[in-house]
Amino acid sequence: GIRSTLRCAGEEKRVGTRTVVVGHRPVSETDAYVAQKFCDNRIVSSKYTLWNFLPKNLFEQFRRIANFYFLIIFLVQVIVDTPTSPVTSGLPLFFVITVTAIKQGYEDWLRHRADNEVNKSNVFIVENAKQVQKESEKIKVGDIVEVKADETFPCDLIFLASSSIDGTCYVTTASLDGESNFKTHYAVRDTTVLCTDEAIDALTATIECEQPQPDLYNNNVITSFPFRSLGPENLLLKGATLKNTKKIYGVAVYTGMETKMALNYQGKSQKRSAVEKSINAFLIVYLCILLSKATVCTTLKYVWQSNPFNDEPWYNEKTKKERDTFKVLRMFTDFLSFMVLFNFIIPVSMYVTVEMQKFLGSFFISWDKEMYDEEIKEGALVNTSDLNEELGQVEYVFTDKTGTLTENSMEFIECCIDGHKYKDCISEVDVHGIDREELFLRALCLCHTVQIKEADQVDGLIGHPERKDTYISSSPDEIALVKGAEKYQLLHVLNFDPVRRRMSVIVRTTTGKLLLFCKGADSSIFPRVQQEEIQQTKVHVDRNAMDGYRTLCVAFKELTQKEYDKIDRQLNEAKMALQDREEKMAKVFEDAEADMHLIGATAVEDRLQEQSAETIEALHAAGMKVWVLTGDKMETAKSTCYACRLFQTSTELLELTPSYRLEIKSDFFLLCCRSWTLSQEYGLIIDGSTLSLILNPSQDSSPSNYKNIFLQICLKCTAVLCCRMAPLQKAQIVRMVKNTKGSPITLSIGDGANDVSMILEAHVGIGIKGKEGRQASRNSDYAVPKFKHLRKLLLAHGHLYYVRIAHLVQYFFYKNLCFILPQFLYQFFCGFSQQPLYDAAYLTMYNICFTSLPILAYSLLEQHINIDTLTSDPQLKVSDNAMLQWRPFLYWTFLGAFEGLVFFFGVYFLFQNSSLEDNGKVFGNWTFGTIVFTVLVFTVTLKLALDTRFWTWMNHFVIWGSLAFYVFFSFFWGGVIWPFLKQQRMYFVFAHMLTSVSTWLAIVLLIFITQPLLTPAVPTPLPAPPLPPAAPLFPCSISESCLRSARSQLPAMASCHQVCTSLGSCGAQASRVCIVCRPPPSPPTPSRCWRSGGLGQGGSLAGSWG
Repeated sequence: GIRSTLRCAGEEKRVGTRTVVVGHRPVSETDAYVAQKFCDNRIVSSKYTLWNFLPKNLFEQFRRIANFYFLIIFLVQVIVDTPTSPVTSGLPLFFVITVTAIKQGYEDWLRHRADNEVNKSNVFIVENAKQVQKESEKIKVGDIVEVKADETFPCDLIFLASSSIDGTCYVTTASLDGESNFKTHYAVRDTTVLCTDEAIDALTATIECEQPQPDLYNNNVITSFPFRSLGPENLLLKGATLKNTKKIYGVAVYTGMETKMALNYQGKSQKRSAVEKSINAFLIVYLCILLSKATVCTTLKYVWQSNPFNDEPWYNEKTKKERDTFKVLRMFTDFLSFMVLFNFIIPVSMYVTVEMQKFLGSFFISWDKEMYDEEIKEGALVNTSDLNEELGQVEYVFTDKTGTLTENSMEFIECCIDGHKYKDCISEVDVHGIDREELFLRALCLCHTVQIKEADQVDGLIGHPERKDTYISSSPDEIALVKGAEKYQLLHVLNFDPVRRRMSVIVRTTTGKLLLFCKGADSSIFPRVQQEEIQQTKVHVDRNAMDGYRTLCVAFKELTQKEYDKIDRQLNEAKMALQDREEKMAKVFEDAEADMHLIGATAVEDRLQEQSAETIEALHAAGMKVWVLTGDKMETAKSTCYACRLFQTSTELLELTPSYRLEIKSDFFLLCCRSWTLSQEYGLIIDGSTLSLILNPSQDSSPSNYKNIFLQICLKCTAVLCCRMAPLQKAQIVRMVKNTKGSPITLSIGDGANDVSMILEAHVGIGIKGKEGRQASRNSDYAVPKFKHLRKLLLAHGHLYYVRIAHLVQYFFYKNLCFILPQFLYQFFCGFSQQPLYDAAYLTMYNICFTSLPILAYSLLEQHINIDTLTSDPQLKVSDNAMLQWRPFLYWTFLGAFEGLVFFFGVYFLFQNSSLEDNGKVFGNWTFGTIVFTVLVFTVTLKLALDTRFWTWMNHFVIWGSLAFYVFFSFFWGGVIWPFLKQQRMYFVFAHMLTSVSTWLAIVLLIFITQPLLTPAVPTPLPAPPLPPAAPLFPCSISESCLRSARSQLPAMASCHQVCTSLGSCGAQASRVCIVCRPPPSPPTPSRCWRSGGLGQGGSLAGSWG
């Protein structure tokens, strides 16, 4: 067999490697090898197992403060002699814990089922020169695996051989990085010929590689004898799919939870909504009310008992044990007893109702037929139901451009060759250079990664219906350009990456000529070509960019045999490098692509998505600020922003994209010193390099100061365009806005893997199910087919979810205060003896059965405004968490306190004569409590009925059904002598109560008195009153000549301190300008400010002084 050794590159810099024996062949006695244990190939995305579900789930649930609080109350009731049964707290807690456990158990069961689909799938292992079928979870490190076309790789494999003669295969990695293009991978050169079961089984080799790590792209860590470095192109990752290749052989090196896919999907952060924070704040208020009630009652009890007759009346003498009990201990015990008596003011069942409302409510988004796309046959998807209400509170929307605002479907428009424009196969001038045109077209035909394949179902493929073939490529631009091909020998491919922003190929023609063709962005091509060739092509590139087209520049270079041999040798040496492989490869690419000749440029159109402009207009009308974060060049992105109405014709644009980086400080400084008119809309344009200098300035500047100034400028703009952005910069921008004062709710939307960072960073992340794979939609909280669906998602669904859950939260606190306040008042009339006002059954079932379903149905079905009206009128959006602020909370609290007083004292005055019937029968304290409770249940339920504006059969069923159930239960509970009860105190009480006409009159009258106090309406935004002209961000009270003098010196300056120094001739005014370096607490009112008309080319200013 073939014997080789694979070692870890740069292993001297790493701690810990693993040695893998290919095919589990016995290792030679001369080799020092210690057998290692590796994990199996099972994927586990679930949280629980059958054995640990109960303890682990209980531990997680009791970490929630409310659950832990009720557990303590329950234990106090069990241990201490309290006035209420432990069942009153235990049963609601058990209900909440059980429902939450069932929900979480069901979700985890779905994860188990998805894991089993992967783990139980069949794979083929080569053993003893035969194929053996096994389950995927039984793959071990070192097994030789055969994967066939359209199958997914079951683990991370080193690519050994394929059915292709050249040892290549094509792979899609949509499930890993979101890219649906075909990527080419190469087999290990020594094993390329082993393309049969017998041959591959004869391989004897060991692999030494680094321990598992999650970086998808840093795989150049393996070498093979004789020290052959293997990079990302030799590693096939789990989750990727084999395409356009019949079969491949690979050896498993990372399995199960050690694969890169598993390592990349662990540790997703948990997002919390603003409603949860409001609930916690309100909970603290009600906890303080509870402690206050218990303290007041405990204090007044001992004040009342200071009279010996009250402390120990003749009919209730104390026992010896009670007399000997330490007084402080008795006070503490009484305090706990009062806490237990009043503990129902904390609505523990609210948490489970909120959970159910979010979980069930999320289905309405998935079921929305208007958000279903016929093209991809999919609708909206909810990955996280915890943020439904957050959709209605979004203030900032960060969106990608390509594939989000546009279709990411390219159409070839025109090209430019040597400065001459060609469109529809006709040149604007006479044909003058056949050789250059032929060279240009050959460059397009050769410098690409397009493959031709029969029609196949792959995400992102662009097919031609009149042909059976389909073009597949790593870029949609290339599919729009490629029209034909010629027989050339491909020697090397210098791959595209986001840093280089270009790709090249080296080919040999049929005549033996060696050519290098390069294609890429103008910013990466122009510096590497002859400078005298740039101008005539640059005019066309700029014009196409202004028209909104995507542009690519094409260049070539003829190589001598000696130059090619040098490049070939350097590339092979770099590929075999044990250390710094990527840096050495980049250096070879840079040298090879120097001194090229510019041939021309292409323009392709990426059309706007349907209704994207109308959607952005609606978001603006709703008060949201839209920022576009894109990697495209400024001119193209700017044109798209005008087309989608992000920028209006009346919008004054402020640009921070100077031609020379040294001018950034001066432009930034002058932009700060402008005045801002409230009636004028402003838009800001900034590029990635400028943003880097602002967020990461040199050591002599203050990073936080520049960042704060930039943020204040952005917040004054209605729209912001950030172009030439890296994925990390997108996340930085979102984080910067998210952490500003007031913590505005942010939303990020994108369709590609490069948008995942900002999607995860924002409060709400939305993925577009586009043509760049599903990485964005999988990592998002919500996924929609098109950008236009964002309008209904935010303005209709988000609005309704917020209004519903806000009403749910306030209603729960209100009805529990109504419930407990009469219990508190009753203590003043029973000698603070901790006598319960309500029966234990009513205490237990009030929140579970009698009042829970009506508010749940309301929170799922209520539509206070028609959905079509919400979608068409964006100004109806409720902003700033208005329904969960302190003012509405205090209103609901006042309402609950008022009605509790009415319930108690209304019935109290009824009982001035305890004989409520003509026969003289006296009604007791349980009848008193039952009347109060009956008025309470009917009042809070009917109040919700009055608040309901959208009635369905389900609302009728749960509202009237709950009242009927209460009456039926009361008759049933008091109509039977229950053998398990020590006291039959409720026997026949309810039925006897209803025989009194006075009771009927009191119940109806008290319900009628409390109903006129209706719920405050949902706040509607009103037009803001006119305000005086706004002051500039920073004082600029200096003379024009002084400012222009400083402006001329600024490009050569290195720090903000020198800005102030240069203005020293202006005297005292200089310190007012130096606010850029150190802002004073209260800047003086400016006397003169620069009214900018925007920044011109090279950073020049246009405007006037006023």
